[in-house]
Amino acid sequence: MVCLKCRNASGKKVEMMNDKAKDPVCGMQVSVDSLAIEYLGMHFAFCSQQCLDRFNANPHLYIGLPGEKAPVQKGEEIIKRRSFRLEQPLTDAEVWILREELGAMMGIKQIEVVADVIAITYDLLQATAEQIEARIGEVGVRLGAGWQERLQRAFVHYFEDCEVANLEIKPHLGHH
Repeated sequence: MVCLKCRNASGKKVEMMNDKAKDPVCGMQVSVDSLAIEYLGMHFAFCSQQCLDRFNANPHLYIGLPGEKAPVQKGEEIIKRRSFRLEQPLTDAEVWILREELGAMMGIKQIEVVADVIAITYDLLQATAEQIEARIGEVGVRLGAGWQERLQRAFVHYFEDCEVANLEIKPHLGHH
């Protein structure tokens, strides 16, 4: 049994027994050597590249600051839902592949496919739109026949639609 003494974000000593550490993004127990990094003199290990990437993008979402807990440490989630329309519906077999591949990602809460509309619900603290888009690209390759480009294009168009909608000037109450 190995005992490592480390300090957490609040400066408190933390012991890791049996070469295990807690992934700060998803909370999974992992080997202290698993995708290990040092950040601000503290040792962190991760279960997957996805969790490591999320941590590197915004470390203090996961470890907080001295005297202040991070959103993840408080048990918070930031739930997002992205819906997008395809040029044509997926077959049942294609839906199964999409659900299996995206469902294997950390933070994916739900995947709904109804006709030509796909809705993905996810925790932004564990998965980003960019990570989902990349996985959609990988799934598209497995689906074959141009699906990679179609899926990614549909996903990206969602963002364009949102940006345009956010720019729209909306009338105030009482104006016509």
